[in-house]
Amino acid sequence: MQFPSRVALLLVFACGISAAQTAPANDDLGKFLTDKGMLNRISEAGNQMQNQASDLVVGAMGFLGVPYRRGGNSAESGFDCSGFVKAMYEQTIGLVLPRSAAQQAAATQTIDKSELKPGDLVFFNTMRHAFSHVGIYVGNGKFIHSPKPGAEVRVEDMGLAYWARRYDGARRVQPGSSATPLSANSR
Repeated sequence: MQFPSRVALLLVFACGISAAQTAPANDDLGKFLTDKGMLNRISEAGNQMQNQASDLVVGAMGFLGVPYRRGGNSAESGFDCSGFVKAMYEQTIGLVLPRSAAQQAAATQTIDKSELKPGDLVFFNTMRHAFSHVGIYVGNGKFIHSPKPGAEVRVEDMGLAYWARRYDGARRVQPGSSATPLSANSR
């Protein structure tokens, strides 16, 4: 993404514009964005982020059945929950998230459950402390995760009583968050 696109995105998010394409031409910000050709860039950036989320979910689905392994962070060795999330973000989007579920929660933006979109992170209290488990939201109230020893990467319904009781919140990985992009040389 080029620098002007990032500036335009920051303007849109900072100003609270939810649909930049509907900004009236007589509005100063709308006119500025139109004159500079930024509306198309904003739209393209939004489409790119949506495509990346789709790639993330599809990529994660490719790991269904990989066994759980405490401390695991690869398909070869197995995954624990945060290792799975970290690996999926690195492999599909090129962002490096922190290692633990709690660190991932701290490094991402809090969102309301009603705002969940595919690719967002969902957190659960499974070990008597907040943010002890993480998964990737796939849509329709479901998430993909690496659940526990003896289990495999799978998709589950957040509405099941077990998960509903333990739900800790949702987070979104935003551009400019504590998630760091992989350099072009490290891919």
